[in-house]
Amino acid sequence: MRLFLKKVLYIGGMLLLISLISFIAIHAAPNSFFAAGELNPNITKESIEHLKAIYGLDKPLWEQYLRWVWAILHFDFGLSFASGKGVSEEIAQRLPITLVINIISMVLVFYISLKLGISAALKQHSLKDRAVKQLSLFSFAMPSFYLALLLILLFGLKLGWFPISGLQSIEPKEGLMVWVDYAWHLAIPIFVMVFGGIGGLTMYIRSLTLEILKSDYIFFAKARGIDERSIRKRFIQPNLMPSVVTILGLSLPGLIGGSVIIESIFSINGMGLLFYQSALSRDYPVIMGILIITAFLTLLGNVLADLALLKLNPYAKRGV
Repeated sequence: MRLFLKKVLYIGGMLLLISLISFIAIHAAPNSFFAAGELNPNITKESIEHLKAIYGLDKPLWEQYLRWVWAILHFDFGLSFASGKGVSEEIAQRLPITLVINIISMVLVFYISLKLGISAALKQHSLKDRAVKQLSLFSFAMPSFYLALLLILLFGLKLGWFPISGLQSIEPKEGLMVWVDYAWHLAIPIFVMVFGGIGGLTMYIRSLTLEILKSDYIFFAKARGIDERSIRKRFIQPNLMPSVVTILGLSLPGLIGGSVIIESIFSINGMGLLFYQSALSRDYPVIMGILIITAFLTLLGNVLADLALLKLNPYAKRGV
């Protein structure tokens, strides 16, 4: 119970600090959502002031902040400037597709990176190891937006194998073909996200595996004649778990935040595109809502990773 209360207080305190910094930064940015209206001669000054009063922007900043924090405590993120809908409603509409894309991508990234990283370390200096390192370097250096554009030009425009935007075909599908159509549209975006994510993680896992292979228990396992598959399963993978769990915890915000670049390029109506559109239009309530949710998930992921590490290794205090 003491540990639980400590973690709750930690998350609450950090969220309050992050919300204050984000609120100040957002309101310190030049221009505003109402800037275009103020320059429009057809919109009166009284109309602008009336809109600001509706959204509470006529109050002092400290009062706006306190009202906003109080509303968040009641799970009310306010109204979007652009659409007039509730921010919670806007997020709920975009969340499912972002979750699907990012969960699939994250699972594939971790699975492929574990396989490649461990295999490369076990065959250090071999042709396979060099190939994995070159692939990782290419993945790490390739900008995701550039790779997306190349794949669109090749597979979308030149060969016509895959669609280049959206989630559904113009002609409506029925039954199982609806899901096939979704998969067809998401093939290139997911590939871009997976390819861009495996580079750094593969090299990180390879480096950790090489350190594990230097351990005494690996030496004695090989001396006892234990085969490579058993060494991988019984010694390498369990010792990689703490680091993998930590990275998984820090990857949690990406499930909600989505990929701004990929969703914008492929016109996927998810959280990433929502954040991008809101930033362009200075839609403060939506921006702040996404920032707070992302910050909460980052802190929650960190806490869950710490608790998981304690479960895996009770002797690892890690400052808990």
